[in-house]
Amino acid sequence: MKVLVDTSVWSLALRKSQKDEEDTRIVKELQELISESRVVMIGPVRQELLSGISDAAKFRRLRQKLRAFDDADLNSGDYETAAEFSNTCRRNGIQGSHTDFLICSFSINNNCPIFTLDKDFDLYRKHIPLSLHKVRRELGE
Repeated sequence: MKVLVDTSVWSLALRKSQKDEEDTRIVKELQELISESRVVMIGPVRQELLSGISDAAKFRRLRQKLRAFDDADLNSGDYETAAEFSNTCRRNGIQGSHTDFLICSFSINNNCPIFTLDKDFDLYRKHIPLSLHKVRRELGE
């Protein structure tokens, strides 16, 4: 099964060093998903990753690395479902970004769990049928 990797996981993996064993496990999981050709990229995640990089050379290097991953197609239904999810969560007191709800929508519409470190997705799961990808095994197993 393909896995939609959220900005938070990519950002951790792109840092020069990880803070602890949990970070290392997450990065290893991403590496395994990449080697298994299971990673899904969508344009909004690509945009989030590239936004805010003020150094032009770093921007170009990251852009080039990310080009290894084609963007999955988003369609009108994905945007409409994202709006529904946003409205549902807001009615229940949960705010989220347009990008987060688009990620949720794509995930559900394409039966593609989300690999994220963002705890907001746990809140969304209380009101929308979201599937999250977890690290499959411990280090050294």
